Amino acid sequence: MNNLTSSNLVLSDLAETLKVWSKELGFQALGITGVDLGEHPDYLQKWLDAGYQGTMDYMDRHGEKRHKPHALVPGTCTVLSLRMDYLPAGADPEKILASSEKAYVSRYALGRDYHKLMRSRLAKLAKRIATELGGGEFRAFVDSAPVLERAIAERAGLGWIAKNTMLINDKAGSWFFLGEIYTDIPFPKDPPKIDKHCGSCEACLDVCPTQAFVAPYVLDARRCISYLTIEHKGSIDEALRPLMGNRIYGCDDCQIVCPWNKFAHITKEGDFAPRHSLDDIELIDLFAWSEQTFELQTQGSPIRRIGYERWLRNIAIALGNATTTEGVVAALEQRRKDPSPLVREHVEWALSRHGVPSTDPVS
Repeated sequence: MNNLTSSNLVLSDLAETLKVWSKELGFQALGITGVDLGEHPDYLQKWLDAGYQGTMDYMDRHGEKRHKPHALVPGTCTVLSLRMDYLPAGADPEKILASSEKAYVSRYALGRDYHKLMRSRLAKLAKRIATELGGGEFRAFVDSAPVLERAIAERAGLGWIAKNTMLINDKAGSWFFLGEIYTDIPFPKDPPKIDKHCGSCEACLDVCPTQAFVAPYVLDARRCISYLTIEHKGSIDEALRPLMGNRIYGCDDCQIVCPWNKFAHITKEGDFAPRHSLDDIELIDLFAWSEQTFELQTQGSPIRRIGYERWLRNIAIALGNATTTEGVVAALEQRRKDPSPLVREHVEWALSRHGVPSTDPVS
């Protein structure tokens, strides 16, 4: 490493330049923080102790590496936190949610998987910094390691963690992804976002379909529709199924109602644009997909991670919540003998919602 890294003036100037470079790479903001995450490690431990992580064992698997960047990557003294907007143009989310025959897919998952795109951009930024400085260690992360990304972003001044546990930026709302670069370069830090600007508003808490927020800033993931449709692998609690409506992959309700999202920007990234009409498509059409079609249509999509079986499970629940029509009942009848016991169980439940008696015991 050359002598540039020992000059605070040079690092201060470069820190401002990084923000210009990041925007050239398609990021909307960059903040810089250290390795001290303040009160967030204690919040995480209380959350884990309460069991709110459900079956997400990985949240507790890596110990202090999750909340100590220098434990995850030895030598780290600085973390760069970057924001990339993802809200695509397309069908109005509220109109889709109000149409029981339609499928609602979380807005972040309508296009291509963001992981590779963001990781590639972060790698380019890291390489440019290393070239400028003549050295340095850099590791980029996008949901690929035990990283408390929202805590880091708050400490880096990119926004505040709100009552719905999302990060909110006062000029961009919350429809954005976060990525990080861990480095051993001692860049000057940006001031953290200390004040929270939710005020007395509790719209996000009130709108949650399953009442997954046990208190402001506290989410019980076991009741969250995003957890149930994406992370949870088995049968979904029958008491929760009617509350899930037509949400088949994720849930955006707490973002849709947030007043701060009036400042959200439509993404300019073509990769985040809706594919295969997933922003406005009939449940029946998706339920008819074969496994081969599912694999083809979800290539390069975050949806693929849940697999075909859970895809059908989720759609069966949504069909059970749809208005009763001949088409809905016929579509469910077609899946009554599905090879998967998990799918058959949820299909039988859905048919019972439409007054169709069970013919065979679910096994």
